[in-house]
Order: sequence, then structure tokens, then C-alpha cells
Amino acid sequence: MYIVSRQIRLSEAQNQTLANQDAAIYPPGYFRFLRQFGQGTYRGWMNVQLPDPEVLQPFAEYGLWEFDDDSPIQEQQIGECIAIGTTVDGDFLAVHPGTEGLLWLPRHAECIKAISPQAREREDDGTYALVLDDLYREVYGRSQEEGVYYEPWTGTRSHLFLRLPPGQNQLSLPELAGACQADFPPDFIIETPYACLLFYRQLGGYVRLNYAYQQEVAVFYEQDAQPFMFVIKQWLLSKGCATIS
Repeated sequence: MYIVSRQIRLSEAQNQTLANQDAAIYPPGYFRFLRQFGQGTYRGWMNVQLPDPEVLQPFAEYGLWEFDDDSPIQEQQIGECIAIGTTVDGDFLAVHPGTEGLLWLPRHAECIKAISPQAREREDDGTYALVLDDLYREVYGRSQEEGVYYEPWTGTRSHLFLRLPPGQNQLSLPELAGACQADFPPDFIIETPYACLLFYRQLGGYVRLNYAYQQEVAVFYEQDAQPFMFVIKQWLLSKGCATIS
């Protein structure tokens, strides 16, 4: 697993929070993953965070989901759930003390789903990552084929947005991505029909070229990596990009 930037270890208080939890109700490898990698975002979609017993309490009164006899929990039990993750789309991943497995509380669907992670013969640093991959397949009906990466929450991440306006003799975004790889060989690459991410340890981040929107370029970087970010920025400007204020 590629780690995008420096890892922020859990504090003594955060480790104590985990020590006070009933590990039996949490998915395999969850505590170990947090202690090893800290809080952050896995593969650009799941925010891995400390157990939060409060965030879902108000949702018991919102009427967001439908319930019947086959529901893994009932509406009044939502307030008892402990959130352990959120997706970038606003879905919740949670556990409930009286329910086996994981609970998926979707932002844009009407039913809460119970998901049982596949049993693992042994627990290591990558176990919870495999649990999340299983979850992705279960929820979306397909696997993520792209590379595996993790973005720790450093609190010092910055970003720069640019656009590549269309024009005569102007590079396309895929051509710009190829030129960037040639001039600045990345440490890690993820490319799909929709986007290209070029990761650089020197940035503590990556350059994202959004093929889906055809013009958007973004640079994500740590604040102490501004000198290299400036080099990348000037290069992008020289290729016809314009900054977005």
C-alpha cells in the first residue's frame, strides 16, 4: 500500500480510546490499522477514523431509512451505532453492540445493510484494508482495480487547482499526463478512463488530472513541500494551464 504523505500516529489519548473499546464488535484488523497508519482516507473513497458513538445519534429522528422485520437494526437503534468510517459521498460505516458484522448506512438509498467481512486466518497490518476491499465489492458490485493507496490526515495538506483550457495546438489532459510523467517520473501512478493520479513523495501528495471533466488539474501537497509544488506549478503553466482563484 502506497502511503501518500507522512503518517500521523495516534496520540496517547486516542490509543487509550481504542483500549477502552470492546474489540469483539469491530471488524478484523481495524484497531491494528489505525495504530499502524493513523486516521486517513483509503483508496480515495473511505475515511478511516476512530470510533464515534455520537455522530449517528441525531439520525435516529431524521427518517432517512426504511425499516422492516428483515432490517439488521431498527430506527431507534441508530443512536446506539458507533461510526468507524464515512465515504466521500456521505455514507456511514458503523458497528452496533448487539449486531454482528458491519452496518452500511447509505446516503442515497433507503435501506441499511448488514455486511459480514470474510474471515481472516490471521490479522496483520493489511487485514482491515482487505475488509474495506470486500466492502467495496459488496456495496458496488465490482472491485477496485486501481492501485492501493492511503492518505493520512496530516492537517497540513494544501491544494492548487488549475484548468487546461481548450485551444489550437493545446495538449489534451492524457497528453499532459504523459508529458508530466516524462519530465517528473512519479513514485506511484493510478490511471483510469476518468482520471490520472501521479504521486510524488517529494510533494507528500499528487497531481490529479481529471479526464472526466477534460480540463481540471489539481495539485495536492504538504505545506513543507511548497518548493517542489512551485516547480510543478510553473511547469503546468508553461504547458498552457491557468490557475483558478
